[in-house]
Amino acid sequence: MSRALKTVTLVVQDGVEMFGLGVLSEVWNEPYHPDDDNPVFDFRVCAPRPGRIRGRGGYDLHVEHGLEATHDADLVCFVPRSSHLDFDPAVLDCVREVHGRGAIVFAHCSATFMLAEAGLLDGRSCTTHWRHADELARLYPAIEVRPDILYVDDANIVTGAGSAASIDASLHVMRRHFGAKVAASTARRIVVPPHRDGGQAQFIRTPMHTTDVETLAPLLDWMTEHLGESLSVERLAQRAHMSARTFARRFRDETGTTPLQWMTTQRVALTEELLESSALSIDQIADRVGFGNAATLRHHFLAHRGTTPQHYRRTFRGVSA
Repeated sequence: MSRALKTVTLVVQDGVEMFGLGVLSEVWNEPYHPDDDNPVFDFRVCAPRPGRIRGRGGYDLHVEHGLEATHDADLVCFVPRSSHLDFDPAVLDCVREVHGRGAIVFAHCSATFMLAEAGLLDGRSCTTHWRHADELARLYPAIEVRPDILYVDDANIVTGAGSAASIDASLHVMRRHFGAKVAASTARRIVVPPHRDGGQAQFIRTPMHTTDVETLAPLLDWMTEHLGESLSVERLAQRAHMSARTFARRFRDETGTTPLQWMTTQRVALTEELLESSALSIDQIADRVGFGNAATLRHHFLAHRGTTPQHYRRTFRGVSA
């Protein structure tokens, strides 16, 4: 938890993409509710020139704040617009100022181009919507563009793939600053899965079907309830009434990842919850979540969260949801 996160500002411009604006507002502009005991932020929407902002889809916004609203913000989100290569010098200066003073810079979808044009992404990894990835890589060759994943968090610069991936990236930031319990509560409020790892694919080849017979969803639920057990591909395939090869292919088609990667992500998420809410030792947690031993747990936790289980527990133990 590098700094307090209290003030969140969204930067919009003419041609603003309304879904991105709505998603970010939904996550970061929720009033207090006793059922969630959620954190409440000083939330602002601003523009280079306050007043009427043309929106995509036949309706506009009225924005009261100028870019000075970003000057003390802890998290500044840049919302994409229809003309993603039309850069406003004032917004580029804003990007640099926000990053220069150590605040979190969050670019949703094609707003990643603003960060690239401002020079923030040179030598860094980032993502954007897969339709724009080739163009981003061609225009900014000093950037490592990762078109196949949901979001990237590189030293307080967060880039999301677009659309619903903005929710995943926002929940990631929420989790990093407030812990797994708060992030899960936020996800529950907006009725989405509590965690999709940033490395998960942007899209899957086979959409989830609506009947339990045709989808792996019931199996995923069962796996979540049995993480502490040995869940080999062979055992899972047998439970799904498929050959191991067919099951592995079907699993990737439906989830965008492998069974092992999916289980590791879920085990790390459960580890977070137990570190926050229980007095279990690291060895006991490792056994409970299916990592087997403390060394394996520490390895995966550090790889996925960039910190040790002990440091995570010291940071978030006792943090109110």
